[in-house]
Parts: sequence; C-alpha cells; structure tokens
Amino acid sequence: MQDEGETSPAVRVGGESPGAIKLCFDRLTRSFPSEPDDPMRDFVVTAHSDGVRIEVTVRTWGGDGLDVFLDKLSEEFRGWNGARSWRSLERDLTLSAEHTGSCVQLTWGLHDRLPDDEWHFKATTNHAPGEDMRNLAIEMRIFLASEPLK
Repeated sequence: MQDEGETSPAVRVGGESPGAIKLCFDRLTRSFPSEPDDPMRDFVVTAHSDGVRIEVTVRTWGGDGLDVFLDKLSEEFRGWNGARSWRSLERDLTLSAEHTGSCVQLTWGLHDRLPDDEWHFKATTNHAPGEDMRNLAIEMRIFLASEPLK
C-alpha cells in the first residue's frame, strides 16, 4: 500500500528528439475505490510537446492487456505484415502497431469518451524491435500491476 504523498510508477514513451511528442502514463487509481476487489483501473495519459498538452483519463478492465499486447510485439522482433491494434475498455486509448523492417511504429490515439467522441489526438512513436519493445512491455506491466493510488 502506498503512503500519502507517494506517486504511482509512470511509463514514459517517445520524445527523444526536440519537438517530439512525449506520452506519460501515470496516476493509476481504482475506478471504484470503495470496491477493493474491483478490477477496473483508471490511469492518466498525458501527451505533450512544444505548444500542445492533452490529458485523458483512461478506464481499463485490469489494464485491458496493454502490457500483453506490447509483449507480443516484442516477441515478433523480425516483423509482421499490416497493422495490429489494441484499445482500452471505453476506447479512450487506442494503439496501432506497424513493423517497418527497421523499427516498430506505435500510433497512440487519445479519444474523447463515448458517446460524444467529438475529438481525438494521435501521436506516433518509433521503437527498436526486440529489446526496446520488451522494455516498454515490462514498464507497462509494472505500472499496471502497481498498487493504485487512493
């Protein structure tokens, strides 16, 4: 259990070059704090760069297998054909992955909650196949398995 003032782990993605989009996954909380066994989890995804900052609260059912999706991508480091996709429970976060031969392009989508879906934002990050993707999957697994904040 975390003490007051402690923060949950965070996962940071992208942003290696000047002006690039950076994504931060943090503030994991229980969707329904009065139900300690409830598997619903919320977390915040912040996308920011020079002149833009978007923050979305994402609702998942135990993480919706985001870490598993990333892990499967890392296992297929030699590549695959076409795009592979993942989405969160309420479709407020989507992820599309394409292997270009030299890198894995992850296109992250942040979306307005249904039923409005009035806006969406997309950012693409590039990752080395294999170890870089494996590290991202591990970081996401640690994040999603951490004790949610109160």
